[in-house]
Amino acid sequence: MFQNGNILTQFRGPWGVRVEIDQSILFLGGFLLYMSLSGGLFDGMIFALILILSIYLHELGHAWGCIVQGVPVRRVVLHGGGGFCEHARSPDRKQQELIVLMGPLVNLALWALSGVLTYLAVLVLPVLVGFDGPMAFISYEILSWLYLFGWVNIMLFFFNILPVQPLDGGKLLHLGLLRLLPATTAHRATGAIGLMFSILWIPAAIYAYLTMGWILFFIPSPRAHYNMMRGNLAF
Repeated sequence: MFQNGNILTQFRGPWGVRVEIDQSILFLGGFLLYMSLSGGLFDGMIFALILILSIYLHELGHAWGCIVQGVPVRRVVLHGGGGFCEHARSPDRKQQELIVLMGPLVNLALWALSGVLTYLAVLVLPVLVGFDGPMAFISYEILSWLYLFGWVNIMLFFFNILPVQPLDGGKLLHLGLLRLLPATTAHRATGAIGLMFSILWIPAAIYAYLTMGWILFFIPSPRAHYNMMRGNLAF
């Protein structure tokens, strides 16, 4: 839906990884700005930039997991529905574990770092700039963005570890079960757990919209998880 294959721009990121920005990311940015009109256009732009940056760093986590294990990275793509890291060759099961895990771990680490920096800033800023004046206003605005950066990353962490395919949580569940169970049983169990969560996803998404105004564009496929539970290769 969001990945239309039309590249808006591209650049070389860390480790020489090619990063492509799909045109559909303009839809994500525009939607976030529209949703934030009541709170101010500038704040909406900051939120959109923080979200896109956090997704980018998440995907770089996957890329790092590839590179340190000798798995070439073809590209990282950011699009309106999130992003993905494309390998130049298929990693083995052990390599996949680190590759998949590194995305959520990056978000968790960024949340922790933001929390520490926010705490230190709250202690130091009043001493340096006082409680009033232009510098105090600017400093506390930056502090609020730092807090928002941490909040976005912890939300991305919890979202991505949900045990549904094709999120990282669903992949980690499958890889973990493969360590404990025969491949066929692990495949079916992953599908059954994912099916339960994908069915609950719709009422949860409605509740999130009614109570917090969140709109979740991603909806896991109950049909694909059902097929996986039946033993078919759905993902």
